[in-house]
Amino acid sequence: MPAAPLSLLLPLPVCSTSLFPKDRIFKLFVGKVDRVGLARYSRYAVCHDIDESSDGETEGHKMEALPQRDAFSALNLVERGARADCSTYASLLGRILNSGSLFDARRIHSRILKLAFHGEDHLCNRLIDSYLAFGEVGDAIKLFDDMSHRGVASWNRMIAGFLERNEHHKVLTFYTRMVGQCGHPDPITIASALRACSGHDKYWHVVQQIHAKIIRCGFIGDSNVGNPLIDLYSKNGYIDSARAVFEELWLKDNVSWVAMVSGFSQNGFGTEALRLYSGMHHSGILPTPYVLSGVLSACTKADLFEHGKLIHAQVIKQGFSSETFVGNALVTLYSRCGSLTLAEKIFSEMPCHDRVTYNTLISGHAQNGNSESALRIFEQMKWLGLKPDSVTIAGLLTACGSIGDIQRGKQLHTYVLKAGLSSYYIIEGSVLDLYVKCADIETAHEFFIATDRENVVLWNVMLVAYGQMGDLRKSFDLFYQMQVEGMQPNQYTYPSILRTCTCVGAVDLGEQIHTLTIKTGFELNVYVSSVLIDMYSKCGNLAMAKEILERLTEKDVVSWTAMIAGFAQHDFCLEALRTFEEMQICGIRPDNIGLASAISACAGIRAIKQGLQIHAQSCISGYATDISIGNSLINLYARCGRIKDAYSVFKIVEVKDEISWNGLISGFAQSGNCEEALKVFELMDKSGIEANLFTFGSALSAAANVADIKQGKQIHARIIKTGHDSEVEAGNALVSLYAKCGCIEDAKIEFFGMSERNEVSWNAMITGYSQHGHGRDALKLFEQMKQEKLKPNHVTFIGVLAACSHIGLVDEGLDYFRSMREEYGLLPRPDHYACVVDILGRGGWLNRAREFIEEMPIAPDSMVWRTLLSACTVHKNVEIGELAAKHLLNLEPDDSASYVLLSNIYAVSRKWDYRDQVRQMMKDRGVKKEPGRSWIEVRNVVHPFFVGDRLHAQADAIYKFLEELNNRAVEIGYKQDKYYLLHDMEQEQKDPSAYVHGEKLAVAFGLISLSPEIPLRVMKNLRVCHDCHTWMKFVSRIAGRTIVLRDPYRFHHFEGGSCSCGDYW
Repeated sequence: MPAAPLSLLLPLPVCSTSLFPKDRIFKLFVGKVDRVGLARYSRYAVCHDIDESSDGETEGHKMEALPQRDAFSALNLVERGARADCSTYASLLGRILNSGSLFDARRIHSRILKLAFHGEDHLCNRLIDSYLAFGEVGDAIKLFDDMSHRGVASWNRMIAGFLERNEHHKVLTFYTRMVGQCGHPDPITIASALRACSGHDKYWHVVQQIHAKIIRCGFIGDSNVGNPLIDLYSKNGYIDSARAVFEELWLKDNVSWVAMVSGFSQNGFGTEALRLYSGMHHSGILPTPYVLSGVLSACTKADLFEHGKLIHAQVIKQGFSSETFVGNALVTLYSRCGSLTLAEKIFSEMPCHDRVTYNTLISGHAQNGNSESALRIFEQMKWLGLKPDSVTIAGLLTACGSIGDIQRGKQLHTYVLKAGLSSYYIIEGSVLDLYVKCADIETAHEFFIATDRENVVLWNVMLVAYGQMGDLRKSFDLFYQMQVEGMQPNQYTYPSILRTCTCVGAVDLGEQIHTLTIKTGFELNVYVSSVLIDMYSKCGNLAMAKEILERLTEKDVVSWTAMIAGFAQHDFCLEALRTFEEMQICGIRPDNIGLASAISACAGIRAIKQGLQIHAQSCISGYATDISIGNSLINLYARCGRIKDAYSVFKIVEVKDEISWNGLISGFAQSGNCEEALKVFELMDKSGIEANLFTFGSALSAAANVADIKQGKQIHARIIKTGHDSEVEAGNALVSLYAKCGCIEDAKIEFFGMSERNEVSWNAMITGYSQHGHGRDALKLFEQMKQEKLKPNHVTFIGVLAACSHIGLVDEGLDYFRSMREEYGLLPRPDHYACVVDILGRGGWLNRAREFIEEMPIAPDSMVWRTLLSACTVHKNVEIGELAAKHLLNLEPDDSASYVLLSNIYAVSRKWDYRDQVRQMMKDRGVKKEPGRSWIEVRNVVHPFFVGDRLHAQADAIYKFLEELNNRAVEIGYKQDKYYLLHDMEQEQKDPSAYVHGEKLAVAFGLISLSPEIPLRVMKNLRVCHDCHTWMKFVSRIAGRTIVLRDPYRFHHFEGGSCSCGDYW
């Protein structure tokens, strides 16, 4: 039955005002709620027995529960003259606050002023609440300012009202006034002020002041202030400060645990988050769904994904799977780790989906590059009637940016403006990121200028944009302006500017930023430290990178990977593999980049066995088709000469980019399969993949290694056609090509024609001069290099010392060697020691060379002993030669070259029995000598020749012409060393008619096939023997031709009966 109207329940004729005082009647009236109470009140009024109505009964019914129409009726009664006290008006204001209007609040305010109740604090507080709730901030402030006494509760009401309206500046203004006038904020005040600072980096100095106030007031252990303080420190990257506050709390509630776990997660300390969760579990504290949601967020990194799966199992066990926010965290976990199928399965099994659920799935698809799927889910969300919020739009903007769909992104931007969402920080950041990703930097800059720029994310996005452009000046100008405007850089700001420094090689500026991170406490933040390690690694300061890694308390997979990649990049391959193993010992699973870097390290030292193990590990980890790992494997197998394996991996890689092709080409070139490298280069061109500078460099290197000058010139032409000829890297490769192909004059033209030269350019030309026996030119160029203020490096001194050796400058060579350490701070490497031994050996100082080796601060390697052994062969010093051979055979027992050199000493010394013993030793040990091979290019065709080769199509003509050359050479003084030839290890036959080395056949073929004006260029895979060397001097004189012979050690230019080597090689 409906309630009776108020007019029927209240008797209009009141018999006696003395018996029925209006204030008593009204008090009873407003205390009644239900129909029974109102009926009882009516009965008492009619019977004139008001006092029989129980005060306890009256107090049992609150005004807040009175229906709205009855509250307004009561207000009308008051205005008709009914008396009411302060508590009555307070109750009315409370009811109006929930379901009234500004007009009703003003009516009550007017009655309060009329009755002079405006001095009552609790009434003023209720009125302030009402004005703030109805948006009348000015009235609230005026009322507050007019109060004669403002207690903490009044201040808190004003501050809370501003906070609810997101007027954070007014919150802090009133907080400052309160501290100055009242002096004693309570935990509620401080918590509100801290929340006002959240998301505003320009208020960071206020946070520090508030923290100091908390300590002075003794609130440091109160979770009401501790929880928002933990959240603030965490969001700004000060995780150690957040941890310190957490440890100080007297009582850690669920909010405290969630804040700290989330803080670790947000700052990349996933392991610490799991450790905290474990400690909470062992302390007997049952995790709530919120804590589980927070710890799941900490497991979204690849190396913690397995832990996330275990937490998922706990969620199921504890029955929290139906909790929507836990389901959202699980969807986030699986989508961010790339398991979108599982994410969608969890999504479909959730009993309830909210906006956050859809937002999570949209973001997951967008971050994994499935932009179309993200947009499809958005359409599904709209169909279900869920209105998109700022997070939804941010995810969609990310999706548009990922696929470069700027038109759809602009449509979303228009929607944002119409929907009034443009002021949200997440939206601002996503809109700016859209324009940056779509390379519309001009619009991005205009948008950035138009914002209030209080959002640090905007600054960070612009820093990333300028970094991607490689514009260091704009990056630093923006970074400086950011600080001028009072914006506090966070853990994402520093990585942005540091990456730019790394990109352009500005290590000095990077070191300044590093210093700033130390001052602001961000150096060991996991995000900042990873980029610092990457910067120092790429710039060659591996010691500093290693030091930062070792100081990190929380090393994640990114930190480890940056260090591994740095070692591999700078050819510290063993250290890279050690670090890779250490990472796994620490329980960190390598990601695809870490595995690829480790494989590259294996390629660097030809560690095929370990490379195969890492290949298997990458397949087990689900990276079988990953392009970065595939490219590294291609290079590994190619470098190790496993051509079939290299091609097999190459075929598996689904999307072959230029790195895939380059890995194959450079790998084959470095493993000596140069013909195969050049073949792949041609296939790459036919497949439509555009070659880059690295491609051309690798192809030129392959052509240079086989002295294929024709192919090299064709590549040179393509470099010019593609516009890369002005690049210093291309110029360097061309100088090296022509020098290695014996075209030293062409190398000079290319070098002196370069518009820009670096250390590599000078090194290539100095080395070229040295290899061709132009020692004086090499030393002259070295002096010019120093005048250009270029600092010589280890490679430079290899060329300089070799030049001194080739022209017999013993003292000068030793002076240059000493200057490495004394003037340039370069520690000599084994190659430099070998050069000094060669200098001393060429001068006949064999005893001094032996003493020099014995005094070396590092263990002499095989190259050092082989150089000494070669010198002993020339000077027929059997004693020191045997000493060198002993060490050499211990170091490389399977290298045939060592046996050949020792046998040659015995051969030139006529010690044939010892020479035979060496040969027998080779057979006993199963050492096989590489067969000698020489080749020459005639009319674009390479013609190979072996010892006694008669397989060539023109063999008869070649041998006939060779016989004529021999006869003419004998006539002018040539004598064939038959004793030496009979015991030469390049021979397998004893028939003197077969004593024809491949280089003689190549020269004979060249003389009958090439025009007289064309120099003969012959290549040989082994060191040229004494007899052939002597023979070629005579032939160059007889034929009047220039003969260029390249063996593995140097070039020999034969002309007019002499050789550029001075008969020492």
